[in-house]
Amino acid sequence: MLVSAAGLTLGLAAGGVLLTVVLGSAQLRSVHSEAMNTARGVADLVDQSSLPNPIPVTPGMQVQVINADGSIRAVSATADRLVPILYDHELADLEDGDSRTIPGARIGERSDVRVVQVTAGPPTAPLRILVARPIGQITQSVHILRITLLILYPLLVALLAAGLWRALGAALRPVDALRAGAEEITGGTRAGRLPVPDSKDEVHRLAVTLNDMLHRLDSARARQRAFVADAAHELRSPLTNMRTELEVAQRLPDDTDWPELAEDLLADVQRLSRLVDDLLLLARSDEGVPSTRLEEIDLAQFVGEAAERYPGVEFDDPGVRLPLLVEPDALARVVTNLLDNACRHRRSRVTVSAASDGPHMVVVVTDDGPGIPEADRERVFQRFTRLDDARARDAGGSGLGLAIVRELVRRHRGSVTLGDAHPGLRVEVRLPK
Repeated sequence: MLVSAAGLTLGLAAGGVLLTVVLGSAQLRSVHSEAMNTARGVADLVDQSSLPNPIPVTPGMQVQVINADGSIRAVSATADRLVPILYDHELADLEDGDSRTIPGARIGERSDVRVVQVTAGPPTAPLRILVARPIGQITQSVHILRITLLILYPLLVALLAAGLWRALGAALRPVDALRAGAEEITGGTRAGRLPVPDSKDEVHRLAVTLNDMLHRLDSARARQRAFVADAAHELRSPLTNMRTELEVAQRLPDDTDWPELAEDLLADVQRLSRLVDDLLLLARSDEGVPSTRLEEIDLAQFVGEAAERYPGVEFDDPGVRLPLLVEPDALARVVTNLLDNACRHRRSRVTVSAASDGPHMVVVVTDDGPGIPEADRERVFQRFTRLDDARARDAGGSGLGLAIVRELVRRHRGSVTLGDAHPGLRVEVRLPK
């Protein structure tokens, strides 16, 4: 903005100088044209041999017709009849149709005069016609313009500077308010929102965008705090169990069944290991870690082999090969988590199937357990969510299984939905081919 103001100031100065020069040149050309017209009119009278003496001309002009020997043949009423307007060396240097400026005092004028010369008559006895036109009015008008510009230009620059100062202040005031708001937010003295100006301009849109960003950051920070708190709570439970069992064993070593204690501790360690693995997976997913290894697998064979590791799980084999490009480890985690949940909540049976459905491959896991109410089917995908918190923790669940399933399926540009199995729960995973 300051550079633009300086450029505008220089532009105005250059414009004033250019105006003065152009006006003076235009007026000089007008004087020259007027004198030339008069000289040509006198030349026509000479050629017609009807030159009067004195020569009638416009008031303010002086005309002389000079013979080849330098004598004056005819003049206008106000011109000198004895002394030529131009000296001999000036006449010698002046071409036909040219002009020059001489001091006006030489011919009785108060200001400088412009003199033009035109040749007339026969070539054997040419006559020189001199027409003198005062240029005092021109000089005076250019001088007045110059003085006016010298007076008005500083005033105009001062007004321009004041206007720019006010405009800059008005334009930067919302920006300064944003800066002050950001400083208060950083210092923790106000809520995480910036003031939004009333004007519907770029600053308004910037403030709205920054507030949206702050809202997303606040939401992410809140999710992070909740995640850390839940993770700490989940990690504390098995650690507390392990510490209690070890303290009891230390105080009563003779009454401790060490093989059973080792088995209990191993179960808690395995639970901790699964929980840490789940937390690391979700952390990598939050950081947007890209897929590292994609392989083409036979989805039917892949799901069937996973089902074989769960006693009592029925696999509905499609009987055809289902090729799919995926991360094998991620897909194995999806199928394992779904089968773990189904086996944990089933009454008697769990079924799993794989099929091709248009542009998607579909994996469906169903159980005949209590199912999930429709109102809670979105909430269960949130981290550390349990519909029956105490029972789920005792059964070994951490509340991360379905959250991990959704993250991994989303990483494959797929979707996972929950529905009724009548009775039980039906989980459908769709992956693009």
